[in-house]
Amino acid sequence: MRSLVYYVAVSLDGRIAGPEGQYDFYPVDEDYSRQMNEEWGDGLPTGLHEALGITPPLTKWDTVVMGTTTYRIGSDVGVTDPYAHLRTIVYSRSLDPADFPAVEVVAEDPVEHMRALKQEEGGDIWLCGGGTLAAALAPEVDRLALKIYPVTAGDGVPLFAGGFAPQQWKLVSHRAFDIGVILAQYERA
Repeated sequence: MRSLVYYVAVSLDGRIAGPEGQYDFYPVDEDYSRQMNEEWGDGLPTGLHEALGITPPLTKWDTVVMGTTTYRIGSDVGVTDPYAHLRTIVYSRSLDPADFPAVEVVAEDPVEHMRALKQEEGGDIWLCGGGTLAAALAPEVDRLALKIYPVTAGDGVPLFAGGFAPQQWKLVSHRAFDIGVILAQYERA
C-alpha cells in the first residue's frame, strides 16, 4: 500500500506560510539548498530540475496532492502543472477541471479519494499543501517530513489548520543543517 507523506517547510511556531501565503521568510543558503535538492529533488517544481542539474529518476514519490490555494501559487502565473514529473492531483470544489487539463482536479471528499489512491499501484504520495487540506487528510497521513526552520512567523497558515485532534508520532530520523534547519521525519506512533 502507498503511503501519504506530508513533506513541508514549517516555522518554529508551526506555520507553513504567512497570513497572505508568504513563504519567502524561510532562510536558505547554497550548501543547504544543494543538499536538499540532491536528496529531496522530487519536491521541486519540474522547471527547476534542468536549471539545477537534477536528473530523473526521482524516488521519493510519484504523486503529489495539494489544495486550491497551493495550486493557485503556480497557476496564477501560468504554471499549470508545477510538478509535471509527478501525477498531480488538486483537491478543489472551485476549479473547473476543463480549465485545468494539465492536472487532475478532484472535487470529491479528499479522505475517501485518498483511501482509494493509496490502494493503487505506485510509489508514495506527497502532500504538498496546504494546512486546510492537511487537516482534512490528517487521518490518512502516514509520515511527516518536516523542514523545521529557525524562524517564527507569529501568524499564518498552520501545519494542520483544523480543530483539536491530537495524534501521536514517532521520530524516526532527524538531521540538523548548519543554517539551523532540522529535517525531522516521523511515522505514526
